[in-house]
Amino acid sequence: MELAQVRLLVSDFPLCYRFYAEVLGLKPQSGAAEGPYEKFSPTVGAAGIALQDRSMIAGVLGELGDAASGHRSLVVLRVDELDAYCEQITARGAVLLHGPAPMTDRMRVAHLKDPEGNLVELQEWLLLRG
Repeated sequence: MELAQVRLLVSDFPLCYRFYAEVLGLKPQSGAAEGPYEKFSPTVGAAGIALQDRSMIAGVLGELGDAASGHRSLVVLRVDELDAYCEQITARGAVLLHGPAPMTDRMRVAHLKDPEGNLVELQEWLLLRG
């Protein structure tokens, strides 16, 4: 297992994008200033911080009401075999909120909460098809 990133779930994506890019000086990966997702890297080191529009995850989890609220962070763990890993952790008492299911054409995900209610995403990256 590998820690992929800590993702901040935000309501005002453009404002937060400008803060991390222009105020803190982190390097955006793709330049998606309007969202719904962007990863920022420091000048040294491999780890980074990612922003994601809160309503996107609320929609995936079926928690989208009149306005997206609640979750503010997301710990992302990358695993090799998502289905097998989910079977193992549910046998040990984990309760999945969502998935395993496709998130994009490049990855499959599952979501669960830790005992304090923090959101955790498990990712399996798929091979790109030629």
